[in-house]
Amino acid sequence: MSSEAARTLTPVPAGLSRGRMLDQDGDLRTEEMLLNMGPQHPATHGVLRVVVRTDGEMVIDCEPHVGYLHRCFEKHCESVSILQSVLYTDRLDYLTAMGNNWGFSMAIEKLFPDLVIPERAQYIRIICQELNRIASHLLAIGTYGMDIGAITPFLYCFREREKILSIFEAICGQRLNYNYIRPGGVAYDVDDRMVQTIKDFCAYFRPKALEYDDLLSKNDIFIRRTAKVGVLRPETAIQYGCTGPVLRGSGLARDLRRDMPYGIYDRFDFDVVVGQGEAGALGDCYDRYIVRIREMEQSLRIVEQAAAKIPGGEYRSPKIKGKIRPPKGEAYTRIENSRGELGFYVVSDGKDIAYRVKCRAPSFHNISVIPEISRGSMVADLIAIIGSMDIVLGEVDR
Repeated sequence: MSSEAARTLTPVPAGLSRGRMLDQDGDLRTEEMLLNMGPQHPATHGVLRVVVRTDGEMVIDCEPHVGYLHRCFEKHCESVSILQSVLYTDRLDYLTAMGNNWGFSMAIEKLFPDLVIPERAQYIRIICQELNRIASHLLAIGTYGMDIGAITPFLYCFREREKILSIFEAICGQRLNYNYIRPGGVAYDVDDRMVQTIKDFCAYFRPKALEYDDLLSKNDIFIRRTAKVGVLRPETAIQYGCTGPVLRGSGLARDLRRDMPYGIYDRFDFDVVVGQGEAGALGDCYDRYIVRIREMEQSLRIVEQAAAKIPGGEYRSPKIKGKIRPPKGEAYTRIENSRGELGFYVVSDGKDIAYRVKCRAPSFHNISVIPEISRGSMVADLIAIIGSMDIVLGEVDR
């Protein structure tokens, strides 16, 4: 042992953290410590355990541990009927259940070679999906403010989110897990009064984005906590398979609604929002936050256009009734859900129960990049980094 290592360490004085000692010369010496954050911790946004290796307040490395919420989603879908499986998709990203329903229904519909989805159903699907995207981003923004210490934005965001959930409750009877978008169309039609309610909400919500800007986007404390923190470089985001606002926050304009349009998204005018490093560095926590703020405005544009042009006609294809028995084959579809690209791979053997179902969950990929962008940050910054990912453990532990 070297003479330096053999120095006698004296107990740390009051006020210094554990794991730190003073040698005989009075120099501060530190040692690493493993810190368990979660799985029962509000800042992990679910049953996520992050093992953090720290040196004082500095994060040397961290490792997310998942699997505490495993729900056997894929095996369930291989054990019940296709129509019953739609119900299980709600529990994936339960904050954007409309998108889960739609993605799985598209995979089933792709197995039918001549199936045509009615125009009215296509418009209803887009209206519900984009309203659900706004509701999801509102919760993400509100809880992110709470992670950093701002309580008021949470109350403002839930005020608007409550109106969207009331619309969904009137349409399908549910406020969270909807089971509404189904193979062939939607479960129930919407009347003219509900269409007008949606238009009224759009007019009400449009000026609310200014309030969020005043509360968070232009708040000096919030900017200091998020700017230049958790910088995700574009090449790193691509390597880890990040998608959605996490990828677009790094400046990459990839959005399946524009790049690989599904449904009737190619009929609507909207912009793909990307991070620009306007508060600090490109790809930091602030960029991922501001992308969600501005995506709500784009979703609102889509809803306004769809509500103004919604046609009459059937809301469900007459070709799909009772038990759904797609012909033998396989299909893969993906959609742009609130947290990124959600994919479903379905194999059919001609029965009303799928032979194989595989789900590609965006949160699983987004959460994997946390160690890469957390090294060298402070423990308090790790909370901001995890919150900026906006993960849902229901689809991570699918």
